[in-house]
Amino acid sequence: MQHNLMRRLASAIVLLLSILLVSACTVAVPQGGVQAPAQAQPADLRFTVWINPDHPAMVAYNEMAQTYMADHPEVASITFDTIPFGEYTSKLTLQLAGGNPPDGGWVLENTAPQFVASQVMADLQPALTAAEGYDLADFSESALALWKAGDGLYALPFSTSPFLILYNKDLFAAAGLEDPNALAARGEWTWEALAAAAKTIAETQDVYGIEGVDGALYTSPWSTLTPIVRSFGGDFWDADGNCTLNSPETVAALQFFHDMIFVDQSVVPPGEIGDFFTGQSAMTLGQISRLTKLDNAEFAWDVAPLPAGPVAQAATIGQAGLTIFANSPNRDAAIDFLTYLTNPENSQTMGAFFPSARRSVINSEAFLNGNPRLSADQMKLVVAGIENGQVLPNHQNFSQIDLAARASIDKLWRADADVQAIMDETCAAIAPLLLK
Repeated sequence: MQHNLMRRLASAIVLLLSILLVSACTVAVPQGGVQAPAQAQPADLRFTVWINPDHPAMVAYNEMAQTYMADHPEVASITFDTIPFGEYTSKLTLQLAGGNPPDGGWVLENTAPQFVASQVMADLQPALTAAEGYDLADFSESALALWKAGDGLYALPFSTSPFLILYNKDLFAAAGLEDPNALAARGEWTWEALAAAAKTIAETQDVYGIEGVDGALYTSPWSTLTPIVRSFGGDFWDADGNCTLNSPETVAALQFFHDMIFVDQSVVPPGEIGDFFTGQSAMTLGQISRLTKLDNAEFAWDVAPLPAGPVAQAATIGQAGLTIFANSPNRDAAIDFLTYLTNPENSQTMGAFFPSARRSVINSEAFLNGNPRLSADQMKLVVAGIENGQVLPNHQNFSQIDLAARASIDKLWRADADVQAIMDETCAAIAPLLLK
C-alpha cells in the first residue's frame, strides 16, 4: 500500500512539474540577451541549492557573497536556500511558478534539457561573453553542451564531478585483499575484481561489500547503474530516441550487478542499511563533494577510479549548472553575481568541492593541491574523470521517463527477476517518451 501511495505521489509530482514548467515559461521575459529593467531599490538575491548551510562549500559561497556585496551596494543581501535533494526539482518548479521566484539556483544534469526547452532560464551568453577577464572560451564545448540552445547559454556548469570508488582501506587489509589502486596500476581493476573483493569482504568481515551512490540505489538507480552499464558497452537510450535498456550489453551488465546483490550477497540489499561513511560497507560510488562525510571517519579510506568492464572503463560525470531564472525579479544583479561566483578565481576556490569545467582550473597545480582531503595524486583521478567522462543520462522528458521506467525497474530488485523481460517491459513503457 505504501509503495502504491509513493507511486501516486510521484505521478502527481511529474504532472505538476510538466504543468508548472509550461506555466513558468509564459511569465519568462524574452531571451536572447534582453535584460530586465534596472532595480530601483537594492536587490535581495535568493538562490536555491541542495546542500546544507553548514557544508564547507556553502561557507565558501557565503564568504564570496559578503565580498561581492562590499563592492556592490546595489545588492542588499544574498541568501542561499536549501531544498532537500530528493525534492529539489519539484519544489523549485513550484517556486518558479509562484509569486516569489528565486533569482537563481542549481539545476541537475538529468533535467537540464527539460529546463532549457521550457525557457525558464535566462540567457547568460551576452553577459559572460562581455565580462572582463571571464574567458568563456576556457570552458570546452562539451562541458557547455547540456546548457545551450541555439546561440544561447542558459546555465553555467559549476560542478563537473566524476564518480570514483570510495573504499575502506582497513576492511580491504583485514580481508587480505590487494589495494584497488595497486590493481588499477596494473590494469587489473575491473568490475569482476570489484565484485570478487566485495564478496570476500561480505563473507569475512560481517559488513556489505558495496552500496550504491548515496545509499539510494533502489530509489534512484541511474547514478549507480550508469558506470557499470556503459563499461559493458550498453546504455539506457541513444541520441536518436531509441531505448537501449534491453540491449544485450545493458542486460549483461544488469545481470552481473543483480548477481552481486542476490547471489554474492555483497551489495546492500533492498530494505537494508549499509552506510559506507559509518563503516557498514566497504565501498561506495561517490564524488569528491561527499568526502566531507568522512571527516570523522574511524577508518582509513582512499579513492580509486571506476573499474573497467568488458568493453571500457566508462568514466561517468555528474554535472550541475548554476542559472538565473528568466522571471527573476533582480535579473541584472543576479547575472552579475553569477558572473562573479564563476569567474576563474572563484572557480579555483570552489574546485575543492565542485570540480570546475574550466580547463585553466583543472590543469593547474593549485587544483591538484587545493583539496584538503585528497592528495595531488588522488586529484589526478578527478582530472582524468573530467577529461574522459560522459555525463549521466539526461533527457527533455527525464522526469516522466524516470517515473515510467521505475515501475518496471523496481522489479529488478527480486532474487528471481528475469532481467531481459523486465528491460523489454521498461523499453516498451518509455519508448514514446524518448521520441517526444
